[in-house]
Amino acid sequence: MQTVIDIVLLLVLLSDLYLLSLTRLGASIRVMAFQGVLLALLPLLSAGGILSLHGLIIAVSSLAIKAILIPRFLSHAAREVHTGLAIDSHIPYGAALLTGMGMVLVSFWVARKFALPVTVTSRLWIPVSLAGVMIGLLMLIIRKKAISQVIGYLVLENGIYILGLSLAAQMPFLVELGVLLDVFAGVFIMGIIMNHIKNYFDDLDVDNLTILKD
Repeated sequence: MQTVIDIVLLLVLLSDLYLLSLTRLGASIRVMAFQGVLLALLPLLSAGGILSLHGLIIAVSSLAIKAILIPRFLSHAAREVHTGLAIDSHIPYGAALLTGMGMVLVSFWVARKFALPVTVTSRLWIPVSLAGVMIGLLMLIIRKKAISQVIGYLVLENGIYILGLSLAAQMPFLVELGVLLDVFAGVFIMGIIMNHIKNYFDDLDVDNLTILKD
């Protein structure tokens, strides 16, 4: 079972890096949906093959919100505000990918120094979660369009979610569900904000938000 968990976590990590190299919004949304499916598998796999109501609810909730609802909402929001399909970045895509790889190396180095209070089923939980948080922050910084920054926020949250799953025995049931609902609510609110930005500035490029108008 540990081998399967390792494979899933590695796929999540590779999908994070892949997002940094993508130049099209539609492809990024599809990768986020794929990552949502992977994250839905983790609660079941981490239970050691023992199917519990708790793990099943978390898995189904993750699948519904992260793999279906959020990607569909992002696709709908992109169509509604008529944003371009290209992902604009403040730095070249190659440089972003190299920076992401550096963050992965830092994550593995930090994870070696980080001792968890409980025994985990895989050594990859911590480095993958830390890499997700850092790559998500990087995407928030380097992406120009607000809807692309939403994807960065989701990558960051997925990293936090993975860390929470590694400590699932210590995390209350309602808190886990609350995190998922908070993410969905946050994306919904950011979608509303993007609509207002589009209506006011006629563009979703955040560079325009630095321009003051009377």
